[in-house]
Amino acid sequence: MIRRQDRPATVSADNQGPQAPPAIEVAGLTRVFRVQGRRNADVTALNGVDLALPAGSFTALVGASGCGKSTLLQCIAGLDIPTAGTVQLLGTRTSSLRPRPAARFRARHVGFVFQDDNLVTSLSARDNVALPGRLRRRPLSRSAVDDALERVGLSDQARHLPHQMSGGERQRVAIARVLASRPDIVFADEPTAALDVAAAATVLDWLAELAGGPGAVPGAVPAPAEFSSPVHQPATVLMVTHDAAAAARAQHVLVMDAGRLVASLPGGDPAAISAAVLSARGAGGSR
Repeated sequence: MIRRQDRPATVSADNQGPQAPPAIEVAGLTRVFRVQGRRNADVTALNGVDLALPAGSFTALVGASGCGKSTLLQCIAGLDIPTAGTVQLLGTRTSSLRPRPAARFRARHVGFVFQDDNLVTSLSARDNVALPGRLRRRPLSRSAVDDALERVGLSDQARHLPHQMSGGERQRVAIARVLASRPDIVFADEPTAALDVAAAATVLDWLAELAGGPGAVPGAVPAPAEFSSPVHQPATVLMVTHDAAAAARAQHVLVMDAGRLVASLPGGDPAAISAAVLSARGAGGSR
């Protein structure tokens, strides 16, 4: 069932208690890009977005190109500065933090998976997986790093540099980095866009597992048995994607248009998600 968003988008806590507080909470988020040298040419990428996502949820953010979904993720994650509004992660108003405290918060609590794997080219796969622990001054154990590489099938390539690996293998290193560090929140921006179908399905398996396991995701295919050791605490996963099949792997899907959240629906049905994106066009600018 598709719900139009006439009020703040609130995802239900399917795998949490009824009083579970939001892990991600956004109020009035606005982002205006100033265009230099042109009058009245400012671009409003986000227009008063309100959003609440509970801990342990897996949510996909979809919409036509240019609708603002990546900008929303970047503002929530602290990678871009909103023009107005607030962002609260795990009870901390991160939008009010200065750069250094904000960076420390991200290092302790947040993991990222992007279309570009963002690996350090001079570090081996093992050292890239271990890097978040070093940045937060809480080094990961060698066993935790090696276990994460084993789970993504890269034990034999632990010493390889990124240029010695395929695009799919580099993306698996990025996933291993998140698995090893066990963040509370995972932001994924088009994590499957550069992958073939099989590699994309595997990445989605692990994102689903981070958010509480395959059973929490409609239609999920379990990760291979050799990779199925449990993640300790379910993470809250927010994924931006243009792919309806990828979005269907999430528990919840939010649809954007013209910088607004305009509809929500459950995951599981790629056709319904595609239809929701098509029907949403123009809805964000009609208020």
